[in-house]
Amino acid sequence: MWENNVRHVTPYVPGEQPGDDAVNRVIKLNTNEMPYPPSPKVMDALRAFDYTKLRLYPSTDAAPLREAIAAREGVDSDEVFIGVGSDDVLSMAFLTFFNSARPVIFPDITYSFYDVWADVYRIPYETKALDDDLHIVKSDYLCENGGIVIANPNAPTGISADADIDIIEEIVAANRSVVVIVDEAYVDFGGETVLPLISRYDNLLVVRTFSKSRAFAGVRIGYAMGDRKLIRYLNDVKYSINSYTMSRLAIELGVASLSDEEYFRRTVSMVVSTREWCAAELRKRGFAVTDSKTNFLFASPVSFMSAGSLYEALRARNIYVRWWDRPRIRDWLRISVGTDEEMRAFLEAVDDISGRAI
Repeated sequence: MWENNVRHVTPYVPGEQPGDDAVNRVIKLNTNEMPYPPSPKVMDALRAFDYTKLRLYPSTDAAPLREAIAAREGVDSDEVFIGVGSDDVLSMAFLTFFNSARPVIFPDITYSFYDVWADVYRIPYETKALDDDLHIVKSDYLCENGGIVIANPNAPTGISADADIDIIEEIVAANRSVVVIVDEAYVDFGGETVLPLISRYDNLLVVRTFSKSRAFAGVRIGYAMGDRKLIRYLNDVKYSINSYTMSRLAIELGVASLSDEEYFRRTVSMVVSTREWCAAELRKRGFAVTDSKTNFLFASPVSFMSAGSLYEALRARNIYVRWWDRPRIRDWLRISVGTDEEMRAFLEAVDDISGRAI
């Protein structure tokens, strides 16, 4: 009978992760990881790390990392919250700020963890349909609600609201009685940030991650920036669950990553260049491709086969991409941007599968 008291949820399903022994046999374009390693300064910090300090608890507020982020982003250190990847930060934000009987709202096509957190924390929610061009519709967010979440650039569409950045501000301004979260996990690849707005709106929380543009998916660092009152409330909840969420090693490596701006900009630029080249190549092959501002492409091969069939055919060739059998997006694939060599192999596989030669 104990099962009657279990909190039953349908968990988030991440992209398939091949075992370490299979990594070298797979072209992994399904989880939006950075194709290049972290900065060499991270390796220097790793070599210099004093392992004997692992016996000691880390800083509860990850102060050295928090201060380094604040310095880079031009905010005060008490306007920064640190978590174990942006998933941890977003989860904590859902738990902290969405605590009313009114529904939280977010788009119908977006990061598929949002509804999972809402379910696990018993938060009512509603989804609002993107328009036919896969953009948010401002009027949908000018209603009574318990909070708002917008990913910008959006996943899995890759579309940034650059042209609609004023619309996001209007949504924030019209919803001063609730917290509006803007998830900027991919903003470094060409999107426009709303970070300057946090000085004007105390209900805006901007969330980012080191996992994508800083090649730290295996380290787990995420952060949020907002009014110091928002950050204080986040910390109150965090410290009520686990005071020591960031390891000493993660804190030191994160600081090292932030110290190498030139490397960061160069590798991000490489990804953007490869993205634009590969998008053009896919369009030559008859794909529909959104104007991505992320480190992935959202592409539809319907001119010659279904997205699900292409997904399976690529996987049979040890090329992993992402496909969802869901309304509105089942004709699309999300393809992470790898190295030029990996993307050439991907395109060659597409040509082989389709029987075409470009």
